[in-house]
Amino acid sequence: MTGSGPGAGRDPAAARGATAATVRARPRRLTRVCWAVAALVVVVFAPLAVALGRGPAGAAQFRLADQIAFFCLGLLVAGAILLFTRSRVEATAAGVHVRNPLGTKDVPWQVVREVRLDEGAPWAVLELHDDETVQLMAVQAHDGDRAIDTVLALRALLAASRGGPAGPPPADRPGS
Repeated sequence: MTGSGPGAGRDPAAARGATAATVRARPRRLTRVCWAVAALVVVVFAPLAVALGRGPAGAAQFRLADQIAFFCLGLLVAGAILLFTRSRVEATAAGVHVRNPLGTKDVPWQVVREVRLDEGAPWAVLELHDDETVQLMAVQAHDGDRAIDTVLALRALLAASRGGPAGPPPADRPGS
């Protein structure tokens, strides 16, 4: 997403979750969906665990330990789903702290080439100078304007770390 895409001309300082020196983001819609699906998994596994103990005579019988294990399996599945809610991004003048479902990473601004939210991409990406990328799963495209504002605020922090102007160059702004 460059200055001519969605969000061009917005004021990055007005980005949601941003203060003068800190930008914080976490997925909103994904968090709600994950909690709902995790609750559904538990609600489905609980009666199934109880129903395992019932069956016709002569059929394989599940004991109490099997029922408890089946319910615990449901809790593990729900827990795995909730891992996606731990995504966070916190950026300061020093760099970006990224927490994704299975790991964390601290990235100083000196190694960041650009902050991108490409059209059709599910989340934002930090592109590094060594051609690696860091996925920002906390900045979900489905969060709409909130994601755009966060990307613009991250870009402003990146520009400020380089001593440049905040936001896109004037030529990329509409009406310039």
